[in-house]
This record gives sequence, structure tokens and C-alpha cells, in this order.
Amino acid sequence: MSKKKITKSAVETGFDNECYLKEQSKAILERASRFKKLYLEFGGKIVYDYHAARVLPGFDLNVKMRLLQQLRKNAEIIVCIYAGDIERRKLRADFGITYDVDALKLIDDVRSWGIEIAGVVITRFNEQPAAKIFKNKLERRGIHVVTHPVTAGYPTDIDTVVSDRGYGAHTYIPTTKPLVVVTGPGPGSGKLATCLSQLYHEHSRGISAGYAKFETFPIWNIPLKHPVNIAYEAATADLRDFNLIDPFHLEAYGLSAVNYNRDVEAFPLLERILKKITGGSSLYKSPTDMGVNRAGFGIVNDDCVRHAACQEIIRRYFRYQCEYRLGFVEKSTVERVELLMDELRLSPEDRPVVCPARRASELAREKGKGNEGIFCGAALELKNKQIVTGKNSSLMHATASVIFNSIKQLAKIPDKIHLLSPGIIKSIKEFKKSVSGTKAASLDLDEALIALSISAMTNPTASLAVDQLRFLNGCEMHMTHIPTPGDEAGLRRLGVNLTSESEFSSKNLFVV
Repeated sequence: MSKKKITKSAVETGFDNECYLKEQSKAILERASRFKKLYLEFGGKIVYDYHAARVLPGFDLNVKMRLLQQLRKNAEIIVCIYAGDIERRKLRADFGITYDVDALKLIDDVRSWGIEIAGVVITRFNEQPAAKIFKNKLERRGIHVVTHPVTAGYPTDIDTVVSDRGYGAHTYIPTTKPLVVVTGPGPGSGKLATCLSQLYHEHSRGISAGYAKFETFPIWNIPLKHPVNIAYEAATADLRDFNLIDPFHLEAYGLSAVNYNRDVEAFPLLERILKKITGGSSLYKSPTDMGVNRAGFGIVNDDCVRHAACQEIIRRYFRYQCEYRLGFVEKSTVERVELLMDELRLSPEDRPVVCPARRASELAREKGKGNEGIFCGAALELKNKQIVTGKNSSLMHATASVIFNSIKQLAKIPDKIHLLSPGIIKSIKEFKKSVSGTKAASLDLDEALIALSISAMTNPTASLAVDQLRFLNGCEMHMTHIPTPGDEAGLRRLGVNLTSESEFSSKNLFVV
């Protein structure tokens, strides 16, 4: 591809959901028609797929759920979660909740769409205390839960794997629909092992069952080095995933198709297991064959999605920088994303809100010369492309400042008019100091939003500003420091796409 910088297309929508729904449902039904029962491993997020929405502008966060709702008369869902993820309280970053809580949310979401839950599988279970508590919690709410141990013999001893000591030792989950979707809160949930153990039990019962994989990324029928596919590599840099041309597909059909390393590496083993389970030849000649992925057919504006994908890669760079400082990832993860950025000739400053946020921080520092403390800046890009900035003060965090400045701008409220009266701010600060014992008394975003919502009951100007908050959903924002928990929670509620520098907003190790 060209090495020139990707410029933003004037057209905001790059993806056609209706075209995708039509293509993907048709492909699933065609695959399901080959078997009496199809186990469909669901790669990626089944609901609230924020990554897809960011790299494919116009992508409906819940388009995959809409698809399954169309098929709900013939579909049910199995939810998988790895016991180790429960035990170490692994987080889903976009919601700020642990995987076990996300699994509960997923069950609620699926039920709200009218689709049945066949059961929950806790995979690689080894009596982990937190996993046992999770199991008890679900069972006492009427959810069918089974635990699966590590598969005996996996991966080298196929005879043991495909036997009563291997997949046969996994508890079978009864299903009644011809399409069984197997999903989980994240990668490594044990979805594939659950599909294969179910297949083993089905064939032992004389039922013709098959396997396929619902994919979104990488997109097999766009170029290997397309920014959308590179954005997938950036998103999985901590897993060391990388894309490549599927060699099995190229050999079988003479056609190039993009896949990723783990699927390609696992294909020979998976093919052997499937042949052993079914007692016949495999229907698939490549890992790409196994996937059901029509996302590429939904792209209607390539320039638009290229730009969006490049922006996502920069977001991932900032996110991994912060996660490295917080101890969540290794330096090699950051270096991996830096290489991907170099490949597309991207820099952190190509994110429009980065430089304005840094300038706001410098202004705060100039105004506070001689004062001790850390000076934070923030910048937010409104939907009309106008950039609003904010900085921290003795009253508010930079995050609260930029959000207040943004909604004042949207509501056309003069800058000199305060949304919160000094008395309210003083009262909250006194409460934080005297009752909560908080050292930093300035308001974080969560506190400021609560105060604003209360003020809106008696203050028409504050009420007008509150009405503008919904227009911040999907806006881009950057901060010069890692957000505090209260700032992060407030931004998540507003649906703002945040990045930040990997600097701490306080010298304290414990921040609330």
C-alpha cells in the first residue's frame, strides 16, 4: 500500500450494516444446512463491539446480536469463561468490569434480545475458589453451569483427546436448537474446546454436528496490510497475534486470504481432531474455510475505514503505554504497536486531540508557576470537529473542566457563566476533606456530573448544559495524565473515546 499519510474522508459512514446482516446471515444458514446441528464459535464481542465500531465507522455496536435475533427460533447460546480469568479478576477495559461480571452482563443482554442460554461452561477448572463462588452464584439464580477440566492429552495425544478420557470427560450441555452459538467475554475463554467436546458428545449420540467460526477480524478479503487488519494486530499486541496470508487456502485454491497466526498454527491439529471426531474427511481445506466472515462486504467507503483504523492504532499505542506504566503489559507490547505505527507512518500527534491537550497542560503550568503540584490538560473533539480544552485547578480535575467547557460550547452558554455555584463546589470540597478524608479536594468528573445533575433541578442554565451531555457520546478525547477512577467512570458513562499520556496525575501511589 501507499506510504503516504491517510487523510480523513469527508464521508463519515464507512460500513453498511444491512448489507453485512444479509451477507452474514446467508453464510451462516448455508453452513448450518450441512449439518443437523452447527456449533458456531463466536470470535470477538457478541454485543457492544466497540473495536469494530471504531475501525468501521457506521458499524452497529449490536449488529451481531441483531443477526442472532433474526435466527433466534433456531439458535441458543453457550457462554464460556476461563476459571483463571475469574481467579485473577481480568478486566474488560471498555467497560471497566471483570470478566465474570461481564459474563453476567452478557447473559442479561442475550436474554433481553429473546435468545435462550443453554448453559455456562467454566473452562480449565481446577477448584479455583473464585470460580467456585461464581458457579454457586449462577446456579442459585437458575443458570445451568458445568465445569470442564484441562483436556487430557491435549494437544499432542489425539487418541486421548478424542476419547472418553479427553473430550468425553467434559460434561455435556444438552441443546435443542440446530444452531448453537458458543461465546465468551474475551479471548482464551475456552470456546473452541467447548465446541469440540460438544461435537464429540453429539457424534457419540449419532447426531451429525459440525463446527464453524464466526469471525470479524482480521477481514480475509481485504489486503494483508490494510489498516483495518493492522488495527486488529494492534488490538491483540498483548497476545502476540499477527496476520498472515493463509498458506493452506493459497495451496488449496490459489487465492490469497488473510488470517492470523493462531488459527493457521492450530489448523493441522484441529483438522485431525475434527476427522477423528466425525470419523470421516474434513469439510475444510483451510482455517479461512472454517470462518464465516462477511464483514469485508459491508465496507462501503474504504478511505473512511482506513482513516478510522489508523486512529484506532494510535489509541492502542496510548492505551498500552498506560498499561505498561500500570504493570499490566510488557514493554514488548508497546514496542509491537510502535512498529505497526511506523509501518503506516503514523505518529501520536496524528490524533487531533493530542497536541491541544498538551498545550492546555503547558498553559496550566504557566499560570501555576511557583506552585507545587501536577498540571493536567485535556482536549475533546466535538462532532463538528471543534476542539475544546480544559485544565486542572483547585476546583476541578482537567477531565471535568473539559467536559463542562464542551457542553457550554454546545449549549452556547458564555464562558463566564458558571454551571456550578461556588457554594456547591465549596460544600463538596469540605465534605471530601472533613468526612471522606480525601487529600485532593478538587472535583473529579463523576462528582462534578452528580453535582451538575442536582443543580439542573433549580438552575435552567445547568439543565440546558445537562441536555448536551448525550452529544458527547463517541467524541474523541485526550489527557496528559492517566485518569483517576472517578474521571474514568464518568467518561465511560458518557461514551467518550479516551486516550492519555502515561503520566500519573498524582505523586501518591494510592489514588481514589
